[in-house]
Amino acid sequence: MDLEKRPSQPASAAPGPSGPVGSLRASDADRDRTADILREALAEGRLTAEEHSERIDGVYRAKTMAELEPLVSDLPAAHGRPRAAHTPDPAPSRPSPGAVPPVADENLVAVLSGSVRKGRWRVARRTHAYAIFGSVEIDLSEAIFEQRQVVIKAVAVFGSVDVRVPENVSLRGSGTGVLGSFEVDTLDSPDQDAPVVFVDGTAIFGSIEARPKRGRFVRDLHRQLRKHLGH
Repeated sequence: MDLEKRPSQPASAAPGPSGPVGSLRASDADRDRTADILREALAEGRLTAEEHSERIDGVYRAKTMAELEPLVSDLPAAHGRPRAAHTPDPAPSRPSPGAVPPVADENLVAVLSGSVRKGRWRVARRTHAYAIFGSVEIDLSEAIFEQRQVVIKAVAVFGSVDVRVPENVSLRGSGTGVLGSFEVDTLDSPDQDAPVVFVDGTAIFGSIEARPKRGRFVRDLHRQLRKHLGH
């Protein structure tokens, strides 16, 4: 038998985190699916806010499927296991009567300038934003919500109003663009009692935009609501 002429046998490639599947580059859709699993786990109480924050940071740093898999390997949704069937009621399209005052608690004005509200701050029940040849930025991604319903009334005339919200709140919008644009990405939180942000307004030769900020969540959502709402 001539062993030197025998063709070498290729090593079998077993799928797994260290094999071909695990070495695949992760797409934005893969990262979004993983983030959805983590968001559901947070809402169900399977992860603490700190654990969720650490893992979500890992999701958007991950470059391969092998880096994504460990982040959800201990969660039922990652293995297709059935979860308790519960579909929360959709958030209301308008604030409840009496929940939000007709007069603004806070006004943000930008005339030939810019106005920014961001970081760790307490969200007012009603905020009015006016951008006249200027820009207003309202970032709620790290804000403290002390009530379930928040209204942002925006007016943009040759200017822009930009609103960003955490991914685990609900977002609703109602407005008009007159030779301008009014765009609100409707968002429904998996948590029945999550805050609802209503963005209303008019854009005249300007723009008003509201959408969730990827990877940002209200931390300790249940504890905060119980504290501020007396539960």
